[in-house]
Amino acid sequence: MTAHPISETIASLMPRAKAELTELVAFQSVADPAQFPKSECEAAAAWVADALRAEDFQDVALLDTPDGTQSVYGFLPGPADAPTVLLYAHYDVQPPLDESAWISPPFELTEREGRWFGRGAADCKGGFIMHLLALRALKANGGVPVSVKVIAEGSEEQGTGGLERYAEAHPELLAADTVVIGDTGNFRVGLPTVTATLRGMTMLRVTLDTLEGNLHSGQFGGAAPDALAAMIQLLASLRAEDGTTTIDGLTTDAEWDGLQYPESDFRKDAKVLDGVELIGTGTVADRIWARPAVTVIGIDCPPVVGATPSLQASARAQISLRVPPGQDAAEATKLLTAHLKAHAPWGARVSVEQVGQGQAFRADTSSPAYTSMAQAMEAAYPGEKMQTSGMGGSIPLCNTLAALYPEAEILLIGLSEPEAQIHAVNESVSPEELERLSVAEALFLQNYAESKHS
Repeated sequence: MTAHPISETIASLMPRAKAELTELVAFQSVADPAQFPKSECEAAAAWVADALRAEDFQDVALLDTPDGTQSVYGFLPGPADAPTVLLYAHYDVQPPLDESAWISPPFELTEREGRWFGRGAADCKGGFIMHLLALRALKANGGVPVSVKVIAEGSEEQGTGGLERYAEAHPELLAADTVVIGDTGNFRVGLPTVTATLRGMTMLRVTLDTLEGNLHSGQFGGAAPDALAAMIQLLASLRAEDGTTTIDGLTTDAEWDGLQYPESDFRKDAKVLDGVELIGTGTVADRIWARPAVTVIGIDCPPVVGATPSLQASARAQISLRVPPGQDAAEATKLLTAHLKAHAPWGARVSVEQVGQGQAFRADTSSPAYTSMAQAMEAAYPGEKMQTSGMGGSIPLCNTLAALYPEAEILLIGLSEPEAQIHAVNESVSPEELERLSVAEALFLQNYAESKHS
């Protein structure tokens, strides 16, 4: 770290940041009442609102969004004629998956091997703490030079679009000159990175029905159509033998011409087992940033323990399709739906339900805000130049903001570097990254304010 006063202030605030992240991680704020009580999300939202009030934010509000969740909003006025910057994070988290696979409890922030472990530590409760650190450092060093809006979403991980619909209905609320989305991450620890592209996504649930009820597999097996077997065959049609996504009519040969991702590094980051091949063709960057990718993320079927010798009458699966920039998510949804209906075997009855959708995003990396961020990151990471990469994940709000505020500059930074293992067991955040990125954000706000007045 440099000896810059901002750096020194944020270093002194890190113990407080850890204590606050501990409190925030403790909320089991999975935005799915079928898995965790809605009260956990409501309590997390209240915590975020209280944190904003404590920093003198005005107009702090819990926004009831159309998907039944709450987003938290606050406004901190800056000097007269100062530009407005919107800072984004989300407080909802992915479910912990198999809690027994966590080395420490998922909702207890635990320090181990120089990292802080806990669900949401990096994605994206840590992102909210990053915003707080940056603002506190500025307050301690002459004041916040811009007007700041903060929005903390309550259902980003579910992809149900509540905040997007709310913003469309209240277009003045989130209007800003620049938006900093604190929900991506560095290409790797210590390498400052802004994310230039995001894949969009669509989420579908497909149900196959073949029988009026389950049947004895000995008495009827061999002639009666088994819905689970039909589902397995249908899902297999979504990929070629080499693992390439194969959805009828969907283009899968685009190429990425920016920062590359060596296969050896990817294997290590993804923890691919020795002897197991990567899937797809082209470079790793092509596959994860420039091309669509289908994933079966859930199947309803009998568990092995307690299974009976039965043919299944019905089967259901949830399918996620990541959609790269240049492809329309709504069109991809139509193609995936048509593919599922066309490839269901044996005349199985097919029903498809859409449960989420978001468009891909491409940032304008030539904008003045990117120059300000590059300068800030180079100061926060001495000896390193800011890199620009893609990201395979989706942040549906980005396109909504880009459509509502076409003149606004949108930057994507965050704490979700490969070691963070977001969405997996044992998610963690690097406190050094939290510290350095908070410095970068604070310096960016200073640089940006100066650039707008020069």
